Amino acid sequence: MRGAKRERQAVSQTGVTAITDCHVHLASIAEVDHLLEIRQATRVGCMNLLCFVDPRAGDGTSSGLTAKALHPDLFYVFGGLNHGAGGTAGGSPAVPLEEQVRELLSAGCDGIKLLESGPGVRRTLPWPLDGPYYRKFFATAEELGMPLLWHVAEPEEFWDAERAPAWAVKRNWVYNEQDVSKEQLYAEVEHVLGRHPGLRVILAHLYFLSADVPRLARFLEAHPNAGVDLSPGVEMLFNLSVDARQAREFFLAYGDRIYFGTDIFSGLTESQGQVRANMVRRFLETAETFGSPPDGEDILQMEGRIHGLDLPTEALEKIYRTNFEALAGRRPRRVDIALTTDCLRRWGELASSLSGTPAEHTEAGRCRRLLEDLR
Repeated sequence: MRGAKRERQAVSQTGVTAITDCHVHLASIAEVDHLLEIRQATRVGCMNLLCFVDPRAGDGTSSGLTAKALHPDLFYVFGGLNHGAGGTAGGSPAVPLEEQVRELLSAGCDGIKLLESGPGVRRTLPWPLDGPYYRKFFATAEELGMPLLWHVAEPEEFWDAERAPAWAVKRNWVYNEQDVSKEQLYAEVEHVLGRHPGLRVILAHLYFLSADVPRLARFLEAHPNAGVDLSPGVEMLFNLSVDARQAREFFLAYGDRIYFGTDIFSGLTESQGQVRANMVRRFLETAETFGSPPDGEDILQMEGRIHGLDLPTEALEKIYRTNFEALAGRRPRRVDIALTTDCLRRWGELASSLSGTPAEHTEAGRCRRLLEDLR
């Protein structure tokens, strides 16, 4: 019990005055008040809401921008792309992706979230990242300086049914030779960044290279506008702890390109949010050795020990706040209520046409009613 209580308490006195969590998910606008409670429990100043769009539901960016309009100083938003009638049928998005970038920026998004390069999503959105489908999208994001938070691949053990953890198997996060390989995804990213060196990107979950820190360092050296976030994948903390001295040297060398994140989502309890955030903070701030939190989610459970890095306050300040502010702005962009309301109308109509659900009953429709009350 004492260890569990320790996980829920403040980690240490670091001198850091504000923290931005760059990797948070809001399932629906109905859960925004609960997410704010999690925010208070985890002691962060701002949360960056990462959106992935289900065109049939009209969700994702709809709830993110609405939450931001309601609480403009607390949320950044990285909107998601709406692929509309595309997918495995081979159709095209309702709005060209390059036009979506401009619209999301004008509506008030601070960046764009890409989950399209996760191997599970690749099953239904099968286009190569470096192929023609995404070409104008990446060119426009580079032109506008629109930052991307980019989920690429998964841990290597997810391609090995015998090594994959039980919680990954339960969630259908195990892949085989019929799925895109991890190395193929990395090759596509290299092609994209080689073609668009001005793209400003955060690769989520330490780019799933925590087991090969030298390779990750070489990647960052080759791509000066790329960074990585620390949201678990809990394997990340255990992998880094195999050689904690090497990990600490890496964090000190690349501290201006590392971003604090938790992958907290609005369906967690406040206690679960605290456990997740404190696990990452304890790794960064202390020299302690510890294991998986006993009262954490199943996805946080792993055999082994984590060795804290005991980073100096200057490095923590960058990771916790100033790196993200340099990328996305010291304050979240303001939402254009009129433009966003129009977007919500169109997203709701598209969702209705794809699902048969009345537009007003989609997530976009519910969000639109809230924004109309603000006008």
